[in-house]
Amino acid sequence: MQDTIRRILTARVYDVAEETPLDPLRRLSARLDRPVLLKREDLQPVFSFKIRGAYNKIANLSEAELARGVICASAGNHAQGVALAAARRNTPATIVMPTTTPGIKVAAVRALGGEVVLHGDSFDEAYAHARHLEAQTGAAFIHPFDDPDVIAGQGTVGLEIARQHADPIEAVFVPIGGGGLAAGVAAILKFLRPETRVIGVEPVDAPTMKSAIDAGEVVALNEVGLFADGVAVRRAGDQTFALCNALLDEIVLVDTDAICAAIKDIFDDSRAIAEPSGAVALAGLKAWSAAHPGSGSLIAINSGANVNFDRLRHVAERAEIGEGAEALLAVAMKDDRDDYRRFLNSLDGRSVTEFNYRWSGDGLAQIFVGVALRNGPHERDDLIQSLRAGGYAVEDMSDNETAKLHVRYMVGGRTVGLPHERILRFQFPERPGAFLRFLNSLQPAWAMTLFHYRNHGDDVGRVLAGICVPPQEQHLLEDALALLGYPYVDETANPACRLFLDGVA
Repeated sequence: MQDTIRRILTARVYDVAEETPLDPLRRLSARLDRPVLLKREDLQPVFSFKIRGAYNKIANLSEAELARGVICASAGNHAQGVALAAARRNTPATIVMPTTTPGIKVAAVRALGGEVVLHGDSFDEAYAHARHLEAQTGAAFIHPFDDPDVIAGQGTVGLEIARQHADPIEAVFVPIGGGGLAAGVAAILKFLRPETRVIGVEPVDAPTMKSAIDAGEVVALNEVGLFADGVAVRRAGDQTFALCNALLDEIVLVDTDAICAAIKDIFDDSRAIAEPSGAVALAGLKAWSAAHPGSGSLIAINSGANVNFDRLRHVAERAEIGEGAEALLAVAMKDDRDDYRRFLNSLDGRSVTEFNYRWSGDGLAQIFVGVALRNGPHERDDLIQSLRAGGYAVEDMSDNETAKLHVRYMVGGRTVGLPHERILRFQFPERPGAFLRFLNSLQPAWAMTLFHYRNHGDDVGRVLAGICVPPQEQHLLEDALALLGYPYVDETANPACRLFLDGVA
C-alpha cells in the first residue's frame, strides 16, 4: 500500500496525459435528487484513461530498455496508449492484436506510430504471441493492468478527483476489467479520503474481480460477455486483486441495458458519447443510488469513448429498456381485428414502440409488442397484471436477451413439422469464413432450419441458428460444436423461441 501511494504521488503522466474535468451531470442529479459528477477520461488524447498507466510505465524504463523497444497485446485502448506513450518517449512499439480486431482500431494504432502484428483469433492468443516476441527481441512488455507502474499511472485519476472535489464524497464508482484503474483509484482515495466509499462496477456477464473476491483468490472465467469489451477480461491481475480485495467497499454488477441507458444519460447531460465500458461506472452508480437513497455526492469515472459508430444503433435500441422506459411483451390473443383494437385500448394511451405479427391460420395470434412506459420499471408489472386481468396471455420479454437480440426481428409465423429442432445462440468471430466453418461442421443430414445474424458493431457476431438433429445423433452434434469452439447457449426451451419460432408439430 505504501509503495503504491508513493508511486502514484510521483507518477509521470502529464507529459502526455491531461488533467480531465470533473463535470456535474445536472439532469441526472435532478432525477436522483443528489449531486452526480462524471470524471471525463474520455477527453484524454487517446480518448481513454489507458494513456496514464502506459506512459508512466514507459517513462520509468531505463535507457537500455527503451533502446530495445516496448511490446504489448491489446485490441483496444491499451494499444493506443502504448503506441502514443512510446512515440513520446522515442522508443519503438510493437502492438500484437487479434486478427478479429476491427480495422478502425488497427488504423488508430498505426496512426500513432505503433507497429501492428495481427495474430490469433482471441486476446489470449495475441497475448501469448506478444510474450513470445518479448523473449525473442528483449522488448519491455507493457502489461495492460497488472504492473505497479501501470496501476500508479491509473491511480492519478483518483488523485485528481480528491483535488477537484474538496467537499465530502459519498462514493466513487470505478469500472473494472483487469483491475488496474480500480486498484490505483482505491489506493489513493482510501489514503486521502478514507471516509469515501470506492465501489467497483462490472458487467453481470464479466464479473472477473467479484468472482475472485468471492473465491478469495484470482480465478479465470470460462468466458465473458463482450458488449463492454473494454472490461471483458477473463482473469484479474494478481497485484490488482490484492489491492481491490483489500480496498474496495463493494462491487456492483450491471447488465447491457443498464449500460446502454448510462450511455444515453452521459449524452443527454454532456453531448459526449461513451463507449460501453466507459459508461459501466455510471450504470453502477445509478443502481447503487436506487438501493441507497441519500444526498451525498456520487462520482463515476467515464473511462473512455472509443466506440465504433455502428454500435450506437444497438445502444439506442436497448437504452429505453435499460432506463425502464419500454416493456417488451409476448401477447397471445384471438386473431381478430376487433380484438387488436381492444388490446390497443387496454394500453391506456401508452405508445406502441414495436408491433410484430403474422397470420398463422389457426385463429390465434402471437404478438411481439413494445410499449412505452411513463413512470419507470414498476409500471411494467402493473401493465402486465392489467393485461392478464383483461384475458390476455402475457409473457414479459424485457429481460430476455435472446428475445431482444434476435427474436424481435424474426417474428413471422411458426414453421411446424420439425420435432427434433434445436435452437442455439452462438458467438461467431466477426471475420470472413466464420459462417462457412459453422456450416462445414454440420453433417449433411442435419437440416439448418433457422439462421439469424445482425451486425451490432462488436468484435463477435451474434447468431441464432436452428438445427434438426435426431435424438440418437445429439451426442454427435455436441461433439461437432465442441470442435467448432464457438461459444453457444441452447435456447430451445427459451419462452421467446417457444412462442414465436417453435417448430414442433
